Amino acid sequence: MSRKIWLGVGLALLVAIGLGLANYKSIILFLVGNLGKQEIAENQEINWARGPETAPEGERPPNVIVILADDLGMNDISTFGGGIASGLVKTPNIDALAARGANLSQAYAGQATCAPSRAMIMTGRYATRHGFEFTPTPNGMIRILEMFYNDGSRPHPMLRDAEAARNTPPMAEQGLPGSEVTMAEVLKARGYHTVHIGKWHLGDTDEFSANAQGFDESLLMASGLYLPEDHPDVVNAKVDFDPIDRFLWARMQAAAKFNGGPMFAPRGYLTDYYTEESIKVIEANRNRPFLLYLAHWGIHTPLQATRADYDALPEIKDHRLRVYGAMMLALDRSVGKIMAALEAQGLADNTIVVFTSDNGGAGYIGLPEVNKPYRGWKMTFFEGGVRVPMFVAWPGRIPQGTVMSDPVAHIDLMPTLASAAGAATPADRIIDGVDLLPWLTGQRPAQAPHDTLFWRSGYYRAVLHKGWKLQTSDLPRKDWLYNLVADPTEQTNLAQANPQKVAELKALLAAHQAAGRGPLFPNVGSVPVTVDKTLGDAATETDEFVYWPG
Repeated sequence: MSRKIWLGVGLALLVAIGLGLANYKSIILFLVGNLGKQEIAENQEINWARGPETAPEGERPPNVIVILADDLGMNDISTFGGGIASGLVKTPNIDALAARGANLSQAYAGQATCAPSRAMIMTGRYATRHGFEFTPTPNGMIRILEMFYNDGSRPHPMLRDAEAARNTPPMAEQGLPGSEVTMAEVLKARGYHTVHIGKWHLGDTDEFSANAQGFDESLLMASGLYLPEDHPDVVNAKVDFDPIDRFLWARMQAAAKFNGGPMFAPRGYLTDYYTEESIKVIEANRNRPFLLYLAHWGIHTPLQATRADYDALPEIKDHRLRVYGAMMLALDRSVGKIMAALEAQGLADNTIVVFTSDNGGAGYIGLPEVNKPYRGWKMTFFEGGVRVPMFVAWPGRIPQGTVMSDPVAHIDLMPTLASAAGAATPADRIIDGVDLLPWLTGQRPAQAPHDTLFWRSGYYRAVLHKGWKLQTSDLPRKDWLYNLVADPTEQTNLAQANPQKVAELKALLAAHQAAGRGPLFPNVGSVPVTVDKTLGDAATETDEFVYWPG
C-alpha cells in the first residue's frame, strides 16, 4: 500500500512539475502581479489650492496649458486628413485647436520613447546635455520581456546586458537630475501657480518628483490601468503577442497620488478623470497666472476604453481597433472640455494652449495605420517614431490657421512658453531649444529656427540637417540616409550612393556627442523593431529593422 501511495505522490509531483513547466510564463506573470500589487485606498477628493477671489487689475501674463498625449500617431487624429479606422474616428476638438492657432507641421519628438521626450519638453535641452537618455523600466521587466520575446518565433532576439542590469539603480531612482531647470521652475519664478496632472516618468522618489521639479501641485499617475480590468464600465483589448502588454496587465493597477501622498483610486476612467480635475484647476486659478501640464496616459497601452465610447463606434468591426478608437474619443473629448472650461472662465483669450505627443505611435499594438504615411514606429528614429503633431493656440497673438512648416522640436517648447510668459530661461547652461514666437506670431524671420536637430539613444543616433536625415546604428551596423524634401516618407536609402553626405552628417553627430555627456544609467536591453511591420505581423530575416536600446 505504501509503495502505491508513494508512486501516486511521485506521479502527482511529476504532473505538477509538467504543468508548471508548460505554464511557467503564466505563473511568472501571476507572481509579478500578485507580489507587486499595492493597497489602493478609495478615491479622495482633491482640494486644489485656490487663487485670489478677484483678479488683480492690469494686464497679466498668459496662462499656459500643455496637453501631452502618449504614443499618439500622426494618423490617429483627423487634422492631417487621416484618423483611426481609415478616418471613421474623427477628432473634432483637436482639429479645432489646430485651426485656432498654429499647426507646426514638421514637429519632432525629443526622443522615440516616452521619458526622454518628457525631460526635453521640461528642460529645453537634449538628453546629451542632462543624461536622461533611456526610459526607466521596472526592476526585472527586461528579464521577463526577454523570456517572452525570445520564444523562437522571431528572426532577431531581444538582447539583455546582465552586467548593466546589475549596475542599474532601481526604476524609482532613475530620474531627471534636480540640477536641471524645468519649465515649471521657470514659470514659477515669474509668479505662476504650477500644476502637474497625469504621467510624470522622470523619477519616482521625492527628489525626482514633479513637486521637487517646480510644480506646486501634482496629481500623479501612480499606476496605469485606465479602470480596473473587471470594472463594469470598461472594455479591454489585450495584445497577447506583445510582451510589454502582458507585463502591464499583470503589474498595473488603477492608482493615483496627490503631492506624494498614499495611493488612491481615480474617480472613473483615467482620461476623463484627469480632464475633470484639470477643469477644477482652471476654475481654482482663474484669477492668477497658472501652468497646467496635463500629461495624459492615453492612448498608451493597456488598451482600455469606456463602454460608452466603445458602443459609439459600432461600424469598427475589429475589436482591438475599436477599443483604440474609443480611447481616442476620450482624448479628443478631453481637449474639447479643457477649451470649453477656458471659455466658461473667461480665460480663453489669455491662455496659450499646446497639444503634442511624446513620440510616434507604437508598432507593438499591431495596428498598421497609426503613423501613416510615415515609416517606422515608436522606438525608431524613422519619421513614424519621432514625427508628432504639435499645435499652439494663443488668440490675438498667434493668427488662426497659421501653418509653420520649418522643422521644430520638443526642446523648443520650454523657451517658447517662457518667452510668452515673460520669464527668463537659465543663463548658466545651454538651452538647445529656440523661442518660436517670432515665427508663430507672423514676424517671419528670414532663417529657420533650426538648421540641425539631433536624436540619440545609446548606439542608435540620428541627425536632420537642412532637409537631409541620417540614421546610424552600431547594432546592426547600418546607415540610412534620406532627402526628406524629395522623400518625406523615407522610401529610398541614399547612404551607399552618397557617402560624402553620410560623412558630413556623421561629423555633425560626432560634434554633438563630444559637446555633451553620456547617459545617467546604462542600456540594459535592446529590442529589435521592424520598420515596416507591426509586432503582430510575422517578421522575416529580410525585413528592415533596428535594435532599440534602452
